[in-house]
Amino acid sequence: MTQAPAPIYPPRATMRMQFHKDFPFSAAIPLVPYLRRLGISHLYSSPILTARAGSMHGYDVVDPTTVNPELGGEDGFRALVAALRAEGLGMIVDIVPNHMAVGRDDNAWWLDVLAYGRGSRFGHFFDIDWEPADPALHGKILLPTLGMSYGEALRSGELKITREGKRGGLTLRYADHLFPLRPQDRLEIEAHGLEAYDGTTPEGEALLHALLEKQNFRLASWTVAGDEINWRRFFDVNELAGLRISDPAVFEATHELLLRLYAEGLIDGFRVDHIDGLADPKLYARNLREHLEEVQHERPGALADQPAYLVVEKILGPGERLPADWKVDGASGYDFMDDVSALLHAPEAEEKLGAFWAEISGRAADFHAEEEIARREILDRSFSAQLDQATNALHAVARLDYRTRDTSRAAIRRALTELLVHFPAYRTYASAQTGRTESDKTLFGHALEKARQTILPADAPVLDLLDKWLGGEIGPADQLYLRDRAIQRFQQLSAPVAAKAVEDTAFYRYGRLLSRTDVGFDVATFSISVETFHDKMLARAKTFPRAMLTTATHDHKRGEDVRARLAVLSEMPDAWAEAVRSWRAASEPLRTDAAPSPGDEAIMYQTLVGAWPHDLAPDDLGGCKAFAERLVAWQEKAMREAKLATDWSAQNEAYEAAARDLLTRILTEPGLPMRSEIAAFADRIGPAGAANGLLQILLKLTVPGVPDTYQGTEFWDLSLVDPDNRRPVDYAARQASLSKGETVLDAAEHWRDGAVKQALIATVLKERSRRDALFADGSYVPLEVEGPQAEDVVAFARMLGDEAVCVVGLRNVYEKQALFPTLAAKPDVLRECHISLPSELVGRAATELFSGRTVELNSKMSLEKILTLPVALLSLSGPA
Repeated sequence: MTQAPAPIYPPRATMRMQFHKDFPFSAAIPLVPYLRRLGISHLYSSPILTARAGSMHGYDVVDPTTVNPELGGEDGFRALVAALRAEGLGMIVDIVPNHMAVGRDDNAWWLDVLAYGRGSRFGHFFDIDWEPADPALHGKILLPTLGMSYGEALRSGELKITREGKRGGLTLRYADHLFPLRPQDRLEIEAHGLEAYDGTTPEGEALLHALLEKQNFRLASWTVAGDEINWRRFFDVNELAGLRISDPAVFEATHELLLRLYAEGLIDGFRVDHIDGLADPKLYARNLREHLEEVQHERPGALADQPAYLVVEKILGPGERLPADWKVDGASGYDFMDDVSALLHAPEAEEKLGAFWAEISGRAADFHAEEEIARREILDRSFSAQLDQATNALHAVARLDYRTRDTSRAAIRRALTELLVHFPAYRTYASAQTGRTESDKTLFGHALEKARQTILPADAPVLDLLDKWLGGEIGPADQLYLRDRAIQRFQQLSAPVAAKAVEDTAFYRYGRLLSRTDVGFDVATFSISVETFHDKMLARAKTFPRAMLTTATHDHKRGEDVRARLAVLSEMPDAWAEAVRSWRAASEPLRTDAAPSPGDEAIMYQTLVGAWPHDLAPDDLGGCKAFAERLVAWQEKAMREAKLATDWSAQNEAYEAAARDLLTRILTEPGLPMRSEIAAFADRIGPAGAANGLLQILLKLTVPGVPDTYQGTEFWDLSLVDPDNRRPVDYAARQASLSKGETVLDAAEHWRDGAVKQALIATVLKERSRRDALFADGSYVPLEVEGPQAEDVVAFARMLGDEAVCVVGLRNVYEKQALFPTLAAKPDVLRECHISLPSELVGRAATELFSGRTVELNSKMSLEKILTLPVALLSLSGPA
């Protein structure tokens, strides 16, 4: 390792890869030369620690002390890193400090807690409330794992005592779940004999129940989890338990292997998953940075001089900024994904598309109304237990002062509900000792203002108390502990409520335009101006110039080029509404009495048009069938996540079958005219969508930050929500395409195959490799544009000393493009727009890298002189 070339710092560009049993580390080794030729500097890996067997994502870690054997184990990881180092590439790893997978029989730490309870050496590792309000659960863990009621499970005979524990220890087996029994009960069980605990007999049922009542856990139906669970989950997932990562012992145990691999030079950086789930994100981030700094000198060779690259997964609410004192390089890119998406949308369509959505769906045109409904529902159905815990913590604070002790638990719960319903971000970062940050004051003030509009008048004074107790004032010394506990309960509740209510519910209900509903998006902001985009990039350059930039992830709801194509609908809202009305009329004979709702049907049409493959002909029934299979899986998930007509927990089979049948018939019924119409509409907006896609990629690769490319998206990304966005990637096709060495302009002649996107990525990253300092540290200079289409021209320079590049692109290009189906813009559009260049650049020669043309730079340049395609990158050759 010491002789291998060190990767560049900061990373030039990353590629995210999803490792699993069918794509282990060894599968990536032959791809490393391709990554280098593409211009990637670091492979960015999904979690590598041992996850649940068969995991396709790695976020369900069961053993953080080993590298996942399904991926190749530590030896396989070392072999992959050796291949990366041989090409001068680095490794960034996704880590999961918030939770571990529990249940089943594969997490030794969790099984130990079940066996020994609070006295287990791992009892403090998990975020368990050992003294909940329910006295029946004192000292116990509620396990909502049964597929039936507890009484039914006892009588069913499915609860069986076995000898599957360590060294033959006695356990209770239920399906694939294993529950270790207390060691002190062994003599009693052996005296009766295991067969005596047969729940199918009255005697066995009574004996088994008496035994289970003495255990450190209480078995329950999965349906009671939201109401009674006494440990923190990841969102509402019963098989993911929250960790107390702020406990130094827990941090050391879960990070020892990762820090060793970093110290040995095998890992160069980390992306922290779901940092907002932690009790104290700032403490964790700074602690991780300090641990990395402590071992940095141990890294071999030149790596000892490179700090770790560290980004966090953080969903930023409207106007929210990542705190500057966390000692991280930035967020993982959802904020940029939102910004560049909003830039691609024409603002004039917002009202029309909202009105059309309200008309066809019968639901609100305003997203905030949809969000409020979803937040109330999710609090009630999924987080009632956590809401009770937060309420109890606040009630304990109320009882500390005789002036507030008459504030009832019920009133606190009602006021807390209104606060959570209107909370505009994932969470605050307050404490009783320090109060709130300025940013938190703004967020909390917004929530209070909205809550006062919906709360019962008699409860309004309680909001003022919650404001104080939740960080609005520095607490008295004798109240700090209980106030901090209340603040922690609130902050660790507001984050999952936001995630489940907004992204996993309201986003699936709201269909104004699906390109504006994705992870981390501010849906209420339909579009932003070029000026606003520049302001955001200038702020990025000032605050977190090394943050990750992304446009596609393993978690996105629609691929980056689905969103780019759907954004074109914002340029033609009337035509879109007319098309949907026409298709609904045409589909009437295909629907049944249990037909999908008009809203679900309208969302289906957006998805069909947005994801329609470039090479799929409507009469290709085999291809249409394959497309239908992908969309049927998306449709089922989307409808269940929306929780309107059907749900994961209460599936409406008749409704789902009717929706599935309609979608399948549209795509596979021979000779169906409306299928040709849908395909023709997708084809009609395809060039503009492709232009949008090229623009968003060019911006990602050139604005301040570290651009990430999600696996396979160097070709058009027309994927849908997982598991569709985690399908196998045809790397052979991508390698063959890159080997042709086409210019972007040449590849644009056959743009439908996606090679033009790959060529653009390779071209820009080659330029970045020549000028790493320019892109890492250069200034971001917006360029002034004049002309009738000036508001749709994105132009800026990156400058550092004598080095400079100029980036130019067109947005909202549907009416600006030349003859269909080319990507080029109309000459008159280009002729009438002019860009003013900084004096330092005037008189210099530049190469437009996508076409290879030489351009002489003047103080004012016509777009006609710059653009051959809707995007351009001018590389200045030297000082004037």
